[in-house]
Amino acid sequence: MSDRYAYFIGCTTPFRESNYDLSTRKIMEKLDIELIDMVDAGCCGLYYELVNELTYLSMAARVISMAEDLKLDLMVICNGCNGALYRANMKLKQNPELRDEVNRVLSGVDREFRGTVDVKHYVRVLWEGVGVDAIKKKVVKPLDVSVAAHYGCHLMKPSEELRFDDPGEPVSLDELIEATGAKSIDYYEKSLCCGGYVLAADQSIAYNMTGRKLRNVGKAGADIMVTACPFCNVMYDANQRAVASEMKEEFNIPVLHYPQLLGLAMGYSPKDVGLEQNRVRVDPKLFR
Repeated sequence: MSDRYAYFIGCTTPFRESNYDLSTRKIMEKLDIELIDMVDAGCCGLYYELVNELTYLSMAARVISMAEDLKLDLMVICNGCNGALYRANMKLKQNPELRDEVNRVLSGVDREFRGTVDVKHYVRVLWEGVGVDAIKKKVVKPLDVSVAAHYGCHLMKPSEELRFDDPGEPVSLDELIEATGAKSIDYYEKSLCCGGYVLAADQSIAYNMTGRKLRNVGKAGADIMVTACPFCNVMYDANQRAVASEMKEEFNIPVLHYPQLLGLAMGYSPKDVGLEQNRVRVDPKLFR
């Protein structure tokens, strides 16, 4: 019997990174994991968290309540959504008074947060749930490429809340990359932020953070970079030309979503995983 999850796609992916959704669905199908779409799920509330806590918690609780109706744990593919929904879920489960206040808001849209499901990033689902060995068994075309992994900030942090992997020395994404046959390489300042959270406040600072990371990836000799968050991918892939202009240097580093990498190793074609949508051209010869 297949595993089933309520699938939360978030905001960035459908508008800017549809290949992320496409490739995620492909690999989950191969792994016999059924994704149940939540129609009209809306936003996770992340960007309201520091502005109005009740608004943030109500938005997050509305999404979680939809998974509760399905009696399924919630699987997310965005690091920001992961942090926002996980924190809200934990806070509302632990604080009955706050939960009641949020449910008074949700009653206006005929919803109720009950605290009956968990929130999991798909990296966690793959690493803890499916397991690296089981993933290796689905690989039919091992990849011979050097990969620079970018974890992103909200996959494991705040660590005291998320309690996943080791935030100081993480291995989950590296091990998932190497399950494809690829080599996950180490590089200077691997844990550095992509700069995406700073973008709205100061584009120059954000682009310099992105460029600094790309420079280190290039110096390490990576063939490609792999992300596990749509907005991190936007910063490194979609914004790479603008970052290069800001930094006055060239990078030309292809950036893949992890499900694209795994999908190719599972035997899907570049078109199957939406590789033609990647902004920085990916040389097909890398995956022959």
